[in-house]
Amino acid sequence: MNKQKVIVYVDGFNFYYGLKNPAWKRYYWLDIVKLFEKFMLKNQELMAVKYFSARPIGNEDKAHRQSMLFDANKENPKFKLILGKYIRKRIVCKKCGYKINTYEEKESDVRIATQMVNDAKNGDCDIAIVVSADSDMIPAVELARSAGVRVYVFFPPNHHSEAIAKMSGVNVIRMQWYETRFKQSILPDEIVLKKSGYRLTIPEKWKSSQTSRLTFHILL
Repeated sequence: MNKQKVIVYVDGFNFYYGLKNPAWKRYYWLDIVKLFEKFMLKNQELMAVKYFSARPIGNEDKAHRQSMLFDANKENPKFKLILGKYIRKRIVCKKCGYKINTYEEKESDVRIATQMVNDAKNGDCDIAIVVSADSDMIPAVELARSAGVRVYVFFPPNHHSEAIAKMSGVNVIRMQWYETRFKQSILPDEIVLKKSGYRLTIPEKWKSSQTSRLTFHILL
């Protein structure tokens, strides 16, 4: 019997912010393919994890940490990185008129929708898993379903969308219920890249988050 083909589509911005909670920062250094392999049933095969993100602007340390995570995960051929872009956005306080400049990731929902529909039409997957709690993903989910794909939505830890949860015919899973699978999917502290031989080491800031959480548990 042929296994059902599964492709995971990760809204990287939403997923990252789901892990920003202090209790979840220890999982920044994550083997992303390994994590989603743990959600596969016996009659399913994970074909790819398509991770949609963008390079941070104006923060070299953050961009470097992100690059190391991506390089570590690209060692697995099932990890497919699709990069978008950030655009400058000005926010104005309605009460005082104070203005701040920030950056917003754009086009992830469109890129995910395009990839899902294309994969469905090419017969590359039977099941699509969308990892996001952003209601902007609703059109992407609807398009994938119209293309004949069964869709699951995984809410990242500490994230929820009532609009997505109420969609008919869409199965929703809250990833924070499966913390053990995150624990089992942490990358080694050091990774040697196959092609270049370069040694990647977990960023010190992320290592500190793992250590502080461990100390907290011991004290309890």
